[in-house]
Amino acid sequence: MAELEIHHETGHEDDPTGKKVGVLAAVLAVALAVVTIASHRTHTAAIIHKSNANDAWSYYQANRIKYHNLELGESLLAAIGVQGQGAEKMRVDYAAQKKKYEGQKEELQEKARKFEESSELAEHRALRFDIGEGLLEIGLVLSSLYFIARKIMFPVLGILAGIAGAAIAITGLLV
Repeated sequence: MAELEIHHETGHEDDPTGKKVGVLAAVLAVALAVVTIASHRTHTAAIIHKSNANDAWSYYQANRIKYHNLELGESLLAAIGVQGQGAEKMRVDYAAQKKKYEGQKEELQEKARKFEESSELAEHRALRFDIGEGLLEIGLVLSSLYFIARKIMFPVLGILAGIAGAAIAITGLLV
């Protein structure tokens, strides 16, 4: 049987810079995962707040329609000139309901506005997480280019992009 020789083009040399870049890439990947999760959760929170705001505005509008219907009922009673105990009872009932709906008006508007503000705040936070995520991705890719080009410039640029991405993502927590 013939002997088989396997020739290697390069030796198995130790690459300490490559090990450091590999660790850098791993750290960037973990930071990227954390920021991505924060971004997704913040976008979800913004959607929930916006949905709550829409629900609150719908409830406000429904109450305003009820209020308008009560005004219409009062106008109809006045227009057709209905008198008597039944008509008076309806007027008193309409007035009490109108007072209730008028009293709820400001509270419902305030609640809807708070949900809208929460949604906008969450979207501002999510934008910072998104920008941080993008820069961390760029940092990871740039760092990985070291293994193709063997130029230290790539991990240096990767570190800079990663630091910028992490800093911007951290500002998302502070907003």
